[in-house]
Amino acid sequence: MYDQFDVTLEDGDLLREVELTTNLIIAASEAEEPLSTEEIDRILGVVPHPRVGD
Repeated sequence: MYDQFDVTLEDGDLLREVELTTNLIIAASEAEEPLSTEEIDRILGVVPHPRVGD
């Protein structure tokens, strides 16, 4: 019998996205308050770029 949910994930980008999302969910569930933008950026590995003109 064919099972549409029996799939193999071989997409590296997708796996990385799932890992980042999982890390964010865990951090949010452990936090006592909503995560700040800076905390979310840190968890996701976002590196802020300076704004032009600042």
